[in-house]
Amino acid sequence: MLKSISILFLAIVMAACGTAPEKKVMIILVDGVPADVLESVDTPILDQIAAQGGYTRAYQGGGKDEYTQTPTISAPGYMNMITGVWGNKHNVWGNSVRNPNYNYWSIFRTVKTVNPEMSTAIFSSWEDNRTKLVGEGKADAGNFMFDYSFDGFELDTVAFPHTSDRSFMYNIDENVSKGTADYVLSDAPNLSWVYLEFTDDMGHMYGDSPQMIEAVKGMDNQVGRIWAAIQQREKEFNEDWMIVITTDHGRSEETGKGHGGQSERERVTWIVTDQNNLNERFENNPPVVDVAASALRFLEIEVPTQIKEEMDGVPFIGDISIMNAKAKTEGGELTLTWDVADKSGSVEIYQSSTNNFAKGGKDDYSLLGKADVKDGQFKTAVTFPTGTTKLLLKAPHNWVNVWVIVE
Repeated sequence: MLKSISILFLAIVMAACGTAPEKKVMIILVDGVPADVLESVDTPILDQIAAQGGYTRAYQGGGKDEYTQTPTISAPGYMNMITGVWGNKHNVWGNSVRNPNYNYWSIFRTVKTVNPEMSTAIFSSWEDNRTKLVGEGKADAGNFMFDYSFDGFELDTVAFPHTSDRSFMYNIDENVSKGTADYVLSDAPNLSWVYLEFTDDMGHMYGDSPQMIEAVKGMDNQVGRIWAAIQQREKEFNEDWMIVITTDHGRSEETGKGHGGQSERERVTWIVTDQNNLNERFENNPPVVDVAASALRFLEIEVPTQIKEEMDGVPFIGDISIMNAKAKTEGGELTLTWDVADKSGSVEIYQSSTNNFAKGGKDDYSLLGKADVKDGQFKTAVTFPTGTTKLLLKAPHNWVNVWVIVE
């Protein structure tokens, strides 16, 4: 009790002295809730968060029929979110998570590498999120270790007896959300990931149904526990929190029971956040890979150059210059286009004809040319070799990358 009082007193003194608030990020992934279902259900907590920040439709699945196309399956969807890259890079194509490419760092590894003093935590019903996707303790994942983990409850069949109606998974999500709220109140990690599963179970069992609607309402209540804890931390301590809630995929068009393909309903997802400095990226159907880029920006993490060069996401908070880069080659000419968010400054275009990064090596980029951001395009005569050429666009407020693949 005395310790709690002293910590609170210190927080009050720091706030009074004008010390900058400590940054904290909470990412919550709820499984398998399509945008149209979420929008049809009464979710007062998510609505409250969105009223403070924003709500937008988003997407999973990478570029449809493009080299970044990624299955709308759970594990690839999680990996898209925590690495900020698509399946062609992180190499997770299904829930078996056979051979993830850890050269593309998770945001947890990036945060710990750049600022070891920052704390990380995971709260999850599926232990593989920690052990396989993040790769905790694995040498090729940088021997990263969470500061705190609260997961694996699906393996405890004594506390959570498995039943055919999957109600045990709702109980696990209840436990996960309560455990998250308690730990936020007591320890408040700098970067946390919460995973809630029950909504996807109801989708698979019943599809578009009253059961799915009730599961979404239950999820909203679970998020409410965590949100209340965050609000309490902000009120009592000198902390500045970012919360992001999203999903890993939509559901099939016909019944809502399946997913995995590239139909519009399977690809269309959503993002809710409390942040109010949202930019054009947020307003224009952002991909889930933007979550990692946005969290890192909020935490003021200076991403190592080689990791930054590969990230497919663009921050949806703060200033950005360009987004949605496309590359086309025809008749010995390269045409690069991008959408303009801030017209000021110029874009430097770099190229590399190697993809050594994917194997743990380094790619050397050479300057191909420059263009004004406001032009929205760059053209030059060029002949690319067979294979993958990586193009990196460096603009004043952000970088983007796009590949040209010659077969």
